[in-house]
Amino acid sequence: MHGEPVLERAFRVLGAFTEAGEGLALHTLAARAGLPKSTTSRIAAQLTDVGALERLDNGDFVVGLQLLEIASLAPRGHGLRAAALPFMQDLHRVTGQHILLAVREGDEAVLVERLSARGAAAVKYRVGGRLPLIGTGIGIALLAHAPGRIRMEALAGADDAACVRRLLATVRTDGVCAVTVPNPLRSGPTAMSTVAAPILNRRGDALGALSLVAPDEGGPRTAAVTALRRASLAISRAAGP
Repeated sequence: MHGEPVLERAFRVLGAFTEAGEGLALHTLAARAGLPKSTTSRIAAQLTDVGALERLDNGDFVVGLQLLEIASLAPRGHGLRAAALPFMQDLHRVTGQHILLAVREGDEAVLVERLSARGAAAVKYRVGGRLPLIGTGIGIALLAHAPGRIRMEALAGADDAACVRRLLATVRTDGVCAVTVPNPLRSGPTAMSTVAAPILNRRGDALGALSLVAPDEGGPRTAAVTALRRASLAISRAAGP
């Protein structure tokens, strides 16, 4: 940590926030950032001065609106979101479940939009949150079209590399995959079904991925697979080259 640039420490402080609307006391902020309390206090005060953080009446820190304003300008997320949103809304109305949109950043997926029906099962996904490329349907859809180095590193850390390889092959041949994953939340169904499809440009590069997340009912997912595939193709055309 000695000699670490101030900007990197500032991002460690900002990265301490993991839940939407979360307020953190200074000692918690310091512990999560892995920084001394005095250093965290100084950096948090500077971030508050520029609007990246805000301070509540009880002294806790929360993420400031200035960050939201800046983040909304990110071209990969914002441009893709604008093209995808009409099709996501159609899927949302028809299915009444969670519709997710993500882009790949390094070896993780970053959620840039989520539409959720009021009656849909609770999930832990949040806009701006990061998801692994292995263990989530939307991550698999992105991984299938990631650079070879990213795929090899992900497969090296997979518990069942053979299964992941089959899913990646399915995405590349069929343009969609379906997986069942455990629900990390104690309430609600024990397993969630995810159908996901990559959103590709004309060169075949992944702009992002789309997924539908719903409780696993053990039945056929043909309708969901067809709907996701059609939506991903439509978004690809709307997003341009």
